[in-house]
Amino acid sequence: MNFCSNCSSANIEKRIPDDDNLPRDICSECGEIFYSNPNIVTGVLPYTKNNEILLCKRSIEPRSGYWTLPAGFLENGESIEEGALRETQEEAKLLVKDVELFNVISVSRINQIYTFFTGLVVNDDFGPTPESSEVKLFHIDDIPWDDLAFRTVKMTIELYLKEGVGKVFNNVLDN
Repeated sequence: MNFCSNCSSANIEKRIPDDDNLPRDICSECGEIFYSNPNIVTGVLPYTKNNEILLCKRSIEPRSGYWTLPAGFLENGESIEEGALRETQEEAKLLVKDVELFNVISVSRINQIYTFFTGLVVNDDFGPTPESSEVKLFHIDDIPWDDLAFRTVKMTIELYLKEGVGKVFNNVLDN
């Protein structure tokens, strides 16, 4: 941090504020304390009644060219479900129903929390977007395991195949 967003001072120092236990960026001019908190990634595991899961082939970094569930960073003012539905529409032109929170994964080494919902695919006119070069339904026997973009996606699909719709899990992924 180079400048205070409150008073524009360049006098930012890192120290532990009173009644706190972690170092924070603090403006030495106005005393504003700046907290750095984890980012929340939210998305949907879209499924069909025919034992299929919808995946998106990423056309952006990181992991361009690999398959993922439609997901992305939560925006301010959104619930995690609203963000998951928005990301699903943005990445796959997909609508889902019967949406349920399914999995929460904490990845503390990169300061991220992942929330995945399950949702039944509603429309069949889904397709590629600027973020996804390909959008495809995979039968559960044909998941491209070696081409999945992220461990959080793999964990979520594995849990879904093991437990099915309607379960909520809390997981930690630290390595």
